[in-house]
Amino acid sequence: MEMETRYSPAWLPAALLAAVAIIGVLATALVVQKGKAPHKQQLVGDVVQQQHYEWKMVTTWPKNFPGLGLAPENFAKMVNTMSNGRLTVSVHGANEIVPALGVFGAVSSGSVQMGHSAAYYWKGKIPAAVFFTSVPFGMNAQELNGWLHYGGGLELWRETYAPFNLIPFAAGNTGVQMGGWFNKEINSINDLQGLKMRIPGLGGEVFSRAGGTAVNIPGGELYTSLQSGVIDATEWVGPYNDLAFGFHQIAKYYYYPGWHEPGPTLEIIVNKDAYNSLPEDLQKIIEVAARAVNQDMLDEYTARNNAALVELVEKHNVDVRPYPDDVIASLKTLSEEVFAELAAEDKQFAKVYASYSDYLTKVRKYHEISEEAYFEKR
Repeated sequence: MEMETRYSPAWLPAALLAAVAIIGVLATALVVQKGKAPHKQQLVGDVVQQQHYEWKMVTTWPKNFPGLGLAPENFAKMVNTMSNGRLTVSVHGANEIVPALGVFGAVSSGSVQMGHSAAYYWKGKIPAAVFFTSVPFGMNAQELNGWLHYGGGLELWRETYAPFNLIPFAAGNTGVQMGGWFNKEINSINDLQGLKMRIPGLGGEVFSRAGGTAVNIPGGELYTSLQSGVIDATEWVGPYNDLAFGFHQIAKYYYYPGWHEPGPTLEIIVNKDAYNSLPEDLQKIIEVAARAVNQDMLDEYTARNNAALVELVEKHNVDVRPYPDDVIASLKTLSEEVFAELAAEDKQFAKVYASYSDYLTKVRKYHEISEEAYFEKR
């Protein structure tokens, strides 16, 4: 015997239930949202068939690469499921449609609807973009998420990208990264002199100021570049991804911490015209799926990095070393100089930097008596 409920009583005739359902669907379809034209729908018999949208997402990562490459795949699955197939997203890895670092331009121009990458890759055209990934000695993942979603950071991000017809969403974080792979010991700041290192973002600016040469190379080219001597050192992410790329086979020393990327956020960027063509429920689905992927990636890296580090050390005998304190101190001083100079040169950089710095100053005070105090005692 079926249980009766206030929503579907057993005594209500089946025909009436069907009529109510059809009326509800028709009523939903006829709603015109204020200030927006209704999206196209097709009436088939007595039932409304809603429009389907097929989008392409290009990424900076190799297809299905652990962590970074799986995040856009997970996002696409979520969107398809939550929209009941009304919005489907096909994911394309680096170089399938556009080069790894061609994501921004492709989405901005509208040749594809969305992309997954990292904002600091675009610092050449948008200096302020670096704050929306990670900056040297800046916020960790937890702090950055707080600034973006409750401290005005996301609004500044969208303001910064608006001239490029883009809407950004936070969509992943690896947590604090490692400092990099080297084939020479780093005992002082002088040991960075003349080194060619793959290190993007403002970390690259600081590294160059320390006497090295910063190179921005996509992840898929790093192994061969390090192996062939095109670069002398590289940072990538952390043990989980670095093990997958096999850097332990061609580099001896693995330094920490990742002073240059203490909490790098990844981004989903959506072409504004494409986004505005969607009904509001599908727009909300994109927002919610991005937020879910943002947290899910951080969870995955937290779980995977330790096991990968154990394998690197115990199976592959990788020499894991801390940067000397005086090297870190020198890099921090150089970082502050870079911030000050860029803020003086670019108004949007200065505006975002002011918000970022203010939030970091305040959250640091709390974390000194919460997170840091707990870690110290644990």
